[in-house]
Amino acid sequence: MGKNGKKYLEAAAKVDRERIYSVEEAVRLAKETSYSNFDGTMELHLRTTLDPRRADQAIRGVVRLPNGLGKSVRVLVFAAGEAARIAEAAGADFIVSDDEGVQKILGGWTDFDVAIAVPDMMRFVGRLGRVLGPRGLMPTPKTGTVVPEDDLERVVDEVKAGRVEYRLDRSGNIHCPIGKTSFEEEKLIENLAAVMSTIRRARPPAARGMFVRRVTLAATMGPGVKVDPVEALALETA
Repeated sequence: MGKNGKKYLEAAAKVDRERIYSVEEAVRLAKETSYSNFDGTMELHLRTTLDPRRADQAIRGVVRLPNGLGKSVRVLVFAAGEAARIAEAAGADFIVSDDEGVQKILGGWTDFDVAIAVPDMMRFVGRLGRVLGPRGLMPTPKTGTVVPEDDLERVVDEVKAGRVEYRLDRSGNIHCPIGKTSFEEEKLIENLAAVMSTIRRARPPAARGMFVRRVTLAATMGPGVKVDPVEALALETA
């Protein structure tokens, strides 16, 4: 259903495109105007004043959503020996421990949502940059997905529970899922607060003024609803 479809137009008619809504109003309206016949994802879109070409402004990190994402997260771990056994016990869906697994990914297999690696496996992972990089699946220390063996169980647990990555894209925007459209409003607001408070703390010293200019919420299939950026940035996790 495109943006000129009947259902989209009916949903869009309920949203005042010129209005900046409060967090509570925006969450309610984004839920109400979701017109998919499946349980869509609630997405957060931020327009910032940051310059992604400058290393001191290209913010990136992870957030643990207090209410999870409402979906099963498929986790692949690059590990061998004892680390592989730890990852499997923690609930990893796939383990890559040798060249066979690397070749499978080089062949185009990426049927997973998050990839984690222990440091001594990075010699294998480094060969996969051209496959994993463009898909945002490359393990990196910055996003806490390159972890020592003794931290592996905790990280797999967190990712399974709903830990999401945020990163500044080439246009100076940040896009991040905050849950399902079926979530209660309160749970979506709690997840939104976790993301916004984390991004507020990640503010680069070089950023001037209010570095988040626009905040928009939208369901997978639904119109964008503008949120008051001042209120959104002031949100605190419980």
